[in-house]
Amino acid sequence: MNALKKLFGGNTRQFGMIFALVALIVFFQIATGGNTLTPGNVINLFNGNSYILILAIGMVLVIIAGHIDLSVGSVAAFVGVSVALMIQDWGIPWYLGILFGLLLGVLIGAWQGFWTAYVGIPAFIVTLAGMLLFRGFNQFVGKSNTIPVPADFQYIGSGYLPEFGPVTGYNNLTLLLGLAGVAFVIVSEIRSRRKAKSLGAEVPEAWVTVTKLVLICGAILYATYLFATGRPGTSFPIPGLILAVLVLVYGFISSKTIVGRHVYAVGGNRHAAELSGVQSKKVNFLVMMNMSILAGLAGMIFVGRSTASGPFDGVGWELDAIAAVFIGGAAVTGGVGTVIGSIVGGLVMAVLNNGLQLLGVGADLTQIIKGLVLLIAVAFDVYNKSQGKRSIIGMMMKNFGRGNEIKPDETTSTKEVIAKEA
Repeated sequence: MNALKKLFGGNTRQFGMIFALVALIVFFQIATGGNTLTPGNVINLFNGNSYILILAIGMVLVIIAGHIDLSVGSVAAFVGVSVALMIQDWGIPWYLGILFGLLLGVLIGAWQGFWTAYVGIPAFIVTLAGMLLFRGFNQFVGKSNTIPVPADFQYIGSGYLPEFGPVTGYNNLTLLLGLAGVAFVIVSEIRSRRKAKSLGAEVPEAWVTVTKLVLICGAILYATYLFATGRPGTSFPIPGLILAVLVLVYGFISSKTIVGRHVYAVGGNRHAAELSGVQSKKVNFLVMMNMSILAGLAGMIFVGRSTASGPFDGVGWELDAIAAVFIGGAAVTGGVGTVIGSIVGGLVMAVLNNGLQLLGVGADLTQIIKGLVLLIAVAFDVYNKSQGKRSIIGMMMKNFGRGNEIKPDETTSTKEVIAKEA
């Protein structure tokens, strides 16, 4: 147990969701006779859940700021049908359709952000109205019809990295992507140790760092092998590539920029943040706008995967995104959460869904199990916090950037957050 504490930097219970994810994968791998960790199933799992994970990235920032967004499914559906209609009726190129969809997401986000940030209506009410409003727009604009999209547009939702270089029996671009991921993890850990030494902070023992790198890099390389050895014509999916870029970008923004620190400050204590000079209205406006942009992107990816926009797209997506964020360790009261945590929570739900489908479990029992998982995960997190511990995912990033860097999941006062950025 002491070795595990050294390896993970704290009590292993604080990594409950990581262990739960691994346990679920192992359980379903055994229960399904090895059908869970097959290249085809792993590729389908990412393709089928990438849009929910993208929504979870935006939702975690909304929840950290102390809000909730119930409109993301309707916004995604409205953007998807609008883009499909524009491509079909106006004949615009697919890439202009994507730009139009992102712009539409900006406008919708500005609309909801204005009512939330500057008028002062709670985001719950604003987005509840938005859920009804944009669901109605979706059905009105699309006339409740299915609207197909061209093959070029479908690529963003169902495409794969192309074949490149000599014939090796693997997809070479996928292999290069996996090696780049391994290199990124190693370089980040080395930089973290050097920074800790330069600041005089505690540096993990060498065996701890080596063991951690072996585990993480081993997982990356195994996933790379699965993606690179799928059936002919498949490889690492384009939606997965978009998701990976978003995780890196938003992980950096949330943990290493002033904007990210202000989001945590506003969610932790809005009045104290305002007294410290944080423009809470601007922060609230930005997180709501960002959520709608990502919802628009998720809607377009789904339309690309399903090859057409339909009147029932987006139904229930907001619940899946919110569940992923809370399972990933975010606090209901705001101020706590991470992008990585929301992705882990989303993967827990995705693996659970996928595994139950492979076992032939009905949709009714699947919903019951998902509800119990969400309740137990949040209850476990609440218990940990009542004992003075950080959230489940809170220590995942502990060894990345020590010293003066803000650790958003730690109990940090707003004044300390603002002082750090000075």
